[in-house]
Amino acid sequence: MADPKGFMTTPRQDWPRRPVEERVGDWDEVYVPGALLPIISKQADRCMDCGVPFCHDACPLGNLIPEWNDLASREDWRAASDRLHATNNFPEFTGRLCPAPCEAGCVLAINQPAVTIKNVECAIADRAWEDGFTPPRPPDRLSGRTVAVIGSGPTGLAAAQQLTRAGHTVAVYEKDDRIGGLMRYGIPAFKMEKHHLERRIEQMRAEGTRFRTSTAVGRDVGAAELRSRYDAVVIATGATAWRELPVAGRELSGIQQAMEYLPLSNRVGEGDLEASPMSAAGKHVVIVGGGDTGADCLGTAVREGAASVTQLDIYARPGAARDEDAEPWPTYPKIYRLSAAHEEAGELETAPAADADARLFAASTLRFTGDADGHVRSLHLTEVDARRRPLPDTGRELPADLVLLALGFSGPDRGDGLIDQLGLGMEQRGTITRDAGFATNVPGVFAAGDAARGQSLIVWAIAEGRAVAAAVDGYLTGSSRLPAPISPYDRPMTV
Repeated sequence: MADPKGFMTTPRQDWPRRPVEERVGDWDEVYVPGALLPIISKQADRCMDCGVPFCHDACPLGNLIPEWNDLASREDWRAASDRLHATNNFPEFTGRLCPAPCEAGCVLAINQPAVTIKNVECAIADRAWEDGFTPPRPPDRLSGRTVAVIGSGPTGLAAAQQLTRAGHTVAVYEKDDRIGGLMRYGIPAFKMEKHHLERRIEQMRAEGTRFRTSTAVGRDVGAAELRSRYDAVVIATGATAWRELPVAGRELSGIQQAMEYLPLSNRVGEGDLEASPMSAAGKHVVIVGGGDTGADCLGTAVREGAASVTQLDIYARPGAARDEDAEPWPTYPKIYRLSAAHEEAGELETAPAADADARLFAASTLRFTGDADGHVRSLHLTEVDARRRPLPDTGRELPADLVLLALGFSGPDRGDGLIDQLGLGMEQRGTITRDAGFATNVPGVFAAGDAARGQSLIVWAIAEGRAVAAAVDGYLTGSSRLPAPISPYDRPMTV
């Protein structure tokens, strides 16, 4: 630790966001450009010599957080980048998109604001690109073995990069027309601009990874045929089977899944469309679901110029501080958090009837009603108790021209035929069955990421990609020196 008193003398300071009025007028990232590096060394100084760094356990990647905090505090950016990339293929992604369970596990967080671990990570990653510390790392020689990776989200990309660097010939198959999975078409640019994704893809191309876009395995190419052409296959398609809302009026037009809505706005940003056919412009929008996907819809609808936007969360509004009895340190607590999108909606007063920012808490949808043309016009809801039971005399009606369902995902979509063509075993909850070595019931076929784990965080996705790469490398060569940060059965810390 560079400053043994840093955590006592330096208050926490987060990466400042641009003014709301400015940032909702564009799709650029919400943070003030260039405002992180001037403050980050002092923030890294707050990392204390805690003896047992619980941040390591809170992060499934096993990031060496105290080490690169110390190096960042000394402004040794090359060494900090080396330590950061030793455990994480894509720190500029996690530094922007991860909800930072590492900060919940920070020892300083017992009685003070945690170290800004996520901001330090992002600063190191950005400085590494700026100073050229992330050159391509092609293998010295090829193994002669081939691997197909199906899916180009964070799990697929991490697995592909690790296997390519180990000397295997890797091809990534992606059903969409561009690489990136949900990072491309699910995550809005105001959370992560796409040039961060593009430069990693170019790095991987230079290392030897091959990419096959607009190719849905199971539909455009047979799954069994693909298996016969490669020595191993990694399924990393994600959990894209969205959950439904089976209430009266669901058949009305104007009620869309969040992942039908968000890709269109991203395609506008890519230049594919002049305007989204589902644009929220001038509409009363209601988002059903209180998670990150719902917040992404919220920020998108605000930028599209919605007349109003309200987000429904079935859970009660959490408190501002950790409940030490229910969620003791170092678990990740459910507390009231104000994302950039919620800050924007609150300041712009997009939902006058909301409890806070744009959210109605402890709210459950009862039914939808529409007009004579069959288009949704209102959403009827009720307040619920902790067991999600309706409370009497709490019914309300919200105007709704566009309803976005952000209720999460149950597992991989089976519509393309991949799972059935290979005859993969499935868990009751809808995910792919695998053993302790990430292997499915089909020899040579492995499953990783949300497709097998279920809906999770980006850090878990990258950790799965790195771990399945080690498993595949061992399968192909008899042993592996690749790191395996987690097993298929590891889970986040809970009470």
